[in-house]
Amino acid sequence: MDNCKKRPLIFIGNDDGYLAKGIKVLSDIAREYGDVFIAAPHDHQSGKSSALTVTTPLRAKLLTDEPGLTSYYVTGTPVDCIKLAVSNLMPRTPDIVLSGINHGYNSGNSAIYSGTMGIAFEGSFLNVPSIGFSYGDYTSDADFTVCEPVVRQFIEAAIDNRLPSQGVCYNVNIPKCTKLNGIKTTIAAKGRWTEEYDSRIDPHGMPYYWLTGKYIAENPDNQETDLYWLKRDYATVVPCRADQTAHDLLEDTSKLFD
Repeated sequence: MDNCKKRPLIFIGNDDGYLAKGIKVLSDIAREYGDVFIAAPHDHQSGKSSALTVTTPLRAKLLTDEPGLTSYYVTGTPVDCIKLAVSNLMPRTPDIVLSGINHGYNSGNSAIYSGTMGIAFEGSFLNVPSIGFSYGDYTSDADFTVCEPVVRQFIEAAIDNRLPSQGVCYNVNIPKCTKLNGIKTTIAAKGRWTEEYDSRIDPHGMPYYWLTGKYIAENPDNQETDLYWLKRDYATVVPCRADQTAHDLLEDTSKLFD
């Protein structure tokens, strides 16, 4: 990279919270390529998708302010973090948006619930390269070594303008394995959750419910899907758009009202 050029400004967020190991790994890699600006939730915010905080004020605390790295925690959702950063905290619009590295997959239709991908979708609204990274290890002290070359490839592609960015973001999942077999571009697997809530009784005899459930893949043998290749030790990337319009049904729907 030409040292005379301005270093890229890279926004990084996550949904596991600012203390998560995954965001530290991601920021350490990204700092080799540009100036990093982190805005991450104060606490765990998984499953928040693109939720916004609308009934309480947000607070942002500056944690790090040094050459090449600025970091805040924000008392809100993952999307609160990027929106507040872009509108109020950052010196300019970022050149790249990165999210993660999430502790656990966001494969298949889980992406619609994911706070990690909520950040990436928000980045796509800025028309800058936006990538959400997730790793198939849910433990807090996960070893992210296998993720590093994948993260580098995507950052380098973003810097070199090889990632289409007009309204598009990328959902990257990396399996927990000793050695990756490669990277596959896929579609999101289809699936559904069953037995989603466990019914329990608290010490006062009152019922409460705890989110749990089992995920059932509907097309486990489909070689076009991310879940198929993750099980075979390939990282996967699904290009995503926030536009959920069923374009193929517009004409048929219109005929209903002719």
